[in-house]
Amino acid sequence: MPDFHFEPLSHLDRSFLALESRTTHMHVTGVAIFRANELGRADGSIDFGRIRSHIESKLQYIPRYRQRLAFVPYTGAPVWVDDDDFNLDYHVRHTSLPRPGTDDQLKKLAGRIVSQQLDRSKPLWELWVVEGLSEGRFAVIAKIHHCMIDGLSGVDLTTILLNVVPTSDIEEAPDWKPRRAPTPAELAVAMAARATRRNLERLESLPDLLSEGRETIENVAGRALAAVNSLRSGWLSTAAATPLNPEIGPNRRFDWARTPLEDLKQIKNSLGGTVNDAVLAVVAGTVRRFLIEHRDFDVTGRPFRVMNPVSTRRADQRGALGNQVAMWLIDLPLDEPDPRARLDKIREQTLRNRQSNQALGAATLVEISRGTPVTLLSLASRIAGQHMRPFNMTVTNVPGPQFPMYLLEAEMLANYPMVPLWAQHGVGIALFSYNGWMHWGVHADYDTLPDSDAFVACIHQSIAELLEAASAASV
Repeated sequence: MPDFHFEPLSHLDRSFLALESRTTHMHVTGVAIFRANELGRADGSIDFGRIRSHIESKLQYIPRYRQRLAFVPYTGAPVWVDDDDFNLDYHVRHTSLPRPGTDDQLKKLAGRIVSQQLDRSKPLWELWVVEGLSEGRFAVIAKIHHCMIDGLSGVDLTTILLNVVPTSDIEEAPDWKPRRAPTPAELAVAMAARATRRNLERLESLPDLLSEGRETIENVAGRALAAVNSLRSGWLSTAAATPLNPEIGPNRRFDWARTPLEDLKQIKNSLGGTVNDAVLAVVAGTVRRFLIEHRDFDVTGRPFRVMNPVSTRRADQRGALGNQVAMWLIDLPLDEPDPRARLDKIREQTLRNRQSNQALGAATLVEISRGTPVTLLSLASRIAGQHMRPFNMTVTNVPGPQFPMYLLEAEMLANYPMVPLWAQHGVGIALFSYNGWMHWGVHADYDTLPDSDAFVACIHQSIAELLEAASAASV
């Protein structure tokens, strides 16, 4: 047995690396706000040393956070290896706002942090502990590359640092010794042997596959049909141009909204559909109002397509590392003035997507690339070369715990997520539900959305008109 260790990245995770550019940052970010409680000191600072020790004690449960990228010679395929130069102080950072710090100042700091790409020679994550917030609060800004984690998996990993009750106990951090990384020559040989072994395993399993007969054929045919339906949903066509889809730069803004989760439940209970359908209807109303009132843009006959990530992770896979998420494409009916009719049109699409198994189809498109994500990358290169944009915006909705969570003794008050911005995507929306509240993170290109406060106001107005429609339907 070799005395070195490495782990190949999945096809989708490799694509997140390959699609990153100077203006397309492929890290996911979140801003969590806490009430300091016993972590606060008399001078208004926080006990950063205890927070750092707590984080260090939990790294034993998330080994990926002490791994860096290495690349196979000739093929350039990325793999994970233990970082023998790992330094926790590089990844866990301490800063402060000028007291008393405001939420606006925190938003600007988060925008600057998310504008900087992660160093690929080190483990691809950072945690910024920010003190100085008003009202005895502090924040943690987490930045993690998309190839390490997806949103639904991230909820599980976050619970490693958080607890359901306040506690002053910090686990003892065991000694950590990095496993030896292979030399470039060893890595090349090991990957070649791995490919050969996988091919042999396929040949050895051929009799079993043949004996499965009709069941196997029907499964393959079903996945193929799902993949075709996924492509037909709009991946090979260009989304319409809007003021929210210019050529973007590397700099970012971040804003947020906080609304009762019960509002979205009332909308879906009265008007039908799911919470995710209600979220998409709110976004449709938000974009419609913002483009008309703040960009003087005629939305008549203008389709606006969003990419809505859907988890393909089974219940028994929660907490597993790696991305297991597929993408739906949904056309938002911006030219529909009636909020209830907008929701109905969105519900029809999401129902059709479930019936055509689009999530499975998108996952199949990733898997068919086998050893390399050639299929996805060649398609992405064609799209980039032709200035195609299959969708206008990403809207992702991650369910979280509906009870208080604590970082040691500090209660988490809010958690605002950020979704990466793709080429020509001036705005992305990510949501996290927590303890009865829906937290809306609005991540934007710096120049595309200088009036992010107006966009956030449109979110509240869109929810209000849907609640009015829901109340009318209940009479």
